[in-house]
Amino acid sequence: MKTDSLFRPFSLKSLNIPNRIVMAPMTRSFSPNGVPTDTVAAYYAKRAEGEVGLILSEGTVINRPSSSNEPNVPHFYGSDALAGWQNVINAVHAAGGAMGPQIWHMGVMNNHASGWTPPKLFEGPSGLNNPNLKNGVAMTDNDIADTIKAFGQAAADAKRLGFDTLELHGAHGYLIDQFFWDATNLRTDKWGGKTLTERSRFAIEVIKEVRKQVGDNFAVILRLSQWKGTAYDNKLAATPQELEAWLNPLADAGVDIFHCSQRRFWEPEFDESDLNFAGWAKKVTGKVTITVGSVGLTGEFLAAFAGESSQPSSLDELLRRMDRGDFDLVAVGRPLLSDPQWVKKIREQRTDELKGFTKDALAELVLD
Repeated sequence: MKTDSLFRPFSLKSLNIPNRIVMAPMTRSFSPNGVPTDTVAAYYAKRAEGEVGLILSEGTVINRPSSSNEPNVPHFYGSDALAGWQNVINAVHAAGGAMGPQIWHMGVMNNHASGWTPPKLFEGPSGLNNPNLKNGVAMTDNDIADTIKAFGQAAADAKRLGFDTLELHGAHGYLIDQFFWDATNLRTDKWGGKTLTERSRFAIEVIKEVRKQVGDNFAVILRLSQWKGTAYDNKLAATPQELEAWLNPLADAGVDIFHCSQRRFWEPEFDESDLNFAGWAKKVTGKVTITVGSVGLTGEFLAAFAGESSQPSSLDELLRRMDRGDFDLVAVGRPLLSDPQWVKKIREQRTDELKGFTKDALAELVLD
């Protein structure tokens, strides 16, 4: 494989990285009571040593009582958790890497299998986490205002701790995405509406507050998806025109990079061309985009939770699209979860040493 396009430097505002490979955010739940440990720091540092260009952390939740549905997802608030994140970014920088936290509010969730519940009821635009499935409360105007402030505080802390960028999690049916989706946002006030553009108001206000807190020269990433965990074929934007009307106000609010989540990067987003989600996002906004979705392995991430194993797969189609200019950065998930040296092996053409993936890798923080 001719992988030169993956190993070009990239710079945008606060973000300066030696290659185009991003470690995708993947929930790990190894932070007891929300506090990242030394092992978490070592886990990320190993990926930096392995030459990952940009590491995006697992989702780390903001300062709201029900922002998480399990106790061992890391927090991005409180002195103990922030001290843990300081250790993480220090370790990553010492290993020569760059990193951003993925700032998260889960919104209305199913109760966790462990039986743990947050101290207050889950909150969302309408108390729904799926169409017709209510497991929380509708947020008041004060709840929304406080949540926007909490996103902003997390962003300010990310910059203060020395992170190189940050990502807002606006995908996969979590809080920001619950506002986008007409099936979970039934509001008739200014936070709802019949159109996707109207239902984007919450996301826009979050982005504006984040931009206010970090300033103009700090790179802000927004992760989006059309699909939901309960609706793989969902389309928030059914046409390129609807996509443009959705994304450009988010860009105007302060997004520098769109991280376009899809389950398989090679699948076209619309019928007009073979462009994927990231390709279309770049075309309609002119912004930098990250593609993701089953890069480097057979199968896809969600199937891994059901025990499906995967084997290394060709990067030829990814490289063809990248060389064509469809997207700027490539997020890699499972290969980096199970092999900290994946990037270095790709750069050195050591494809015979690439590892497969099994569910076992989800049960630990792999360090070698």
